[in-house]
Amino acid sequence: MSRRFDHLGDVETFVTVVDKGSMTAGAVALATTPSVLSRAITRLEARLGVQLLRRTTRRLSLTEQGRLYLEQSRAAFALIDDAERAIQGQGDELTGSVRLSVPTTYAHHRLPALLQPFCTRHPQVRVELNITNRNVDLVAEGYDLAIRMGPLPDSGLVGRKLEDAPMCLLAGPDYIARAGMPARIGDLAQHACLPFVMPSTGRVAPWILQEDGRDVDWTPHGSLQVSDDVLGVVALALSGLGICQTYDFIARPLFAQGRAVEVLAPACGRSRPVSVIYAPHRRLSSASRALIDALAGAPA
Repeated sequence: MSRRFDHLGDVETFVTVVDKGSMTAGAVALATTPSVLSRAITRLEARLGVQLLRRTTRRLSLTEQGRLYLEQSRAAFALIDDAERAIQGQGDELTGSVRLSVPTTYAHHRLPALLQPFCTRHPQVRVELNITNRNVDLVAEGYDLAIRMGPLPDSGLVGRKLEDAPMCLLAGPDYIARAGMPARIGDLAQHACLPFVMPSTGRVAPWILQEDGRDVDWTPHGSLQVSDDVLGVVALALSGLGICQTYDFIARPLFAQGRAVEVLAPACGRSRPVSVIYAPHRRLSSASRALIDALAGAPA
């Protein structure tokens, strides 16, 4: 009589290969060979009667059935981890890993202060950070959590708001000395503005402003524009090349240091939401839940 769950090793192999992105990387993580992992996944697919992975010489990709099975498998392993901690008396000492994707602005300017107390309190939790402005696919790419800036699309993902981050305009002192200070939003058309092209849409991000009690979405135009890394517009502005819009949490230290000048302060103050998201059907591990609380400012 065969055991009901004697295939769990093959399931772990499948999850590891997807998380690592290739058979070769998965083999390194599991201290075996790619051929052994390939046979394990083939065996698992035969047992389930479905194809989980599309294999080519260059890459692996999940089928729709594979995406569903991956999500449920991760949830099952999280339950096993929680059960082991409970019976070993480790309920108060979190362990395991959390994979978190974070955009560059938040990663460099907000995340360190939020992570420091969490990492101090939970030294056995490994936080794997992916710092990118690309919107990762949480399920297919194996992320537990992701931080997103701006309104969340109706993607079916669950989001928890971390904060509303105010926006402002800044320029380098040299630029203002040379070009003067605009007095109204309309004056910006006569200035060197530094647009940012959003990776998700390929379009220039409008500057969110306010004037005479109404919200204004103003699209900047300029001979220089930046894509992929939004911090690039800040670097250009500090070099005296024009005006950019950025978050207050980036700009305020620069104003205090005299490295930047606030532009059109009365027109600024609108904010963009910052949220942490996760897949709705995945059971979050205790470590993931604790990290969400820490990011939201709750006691870690």
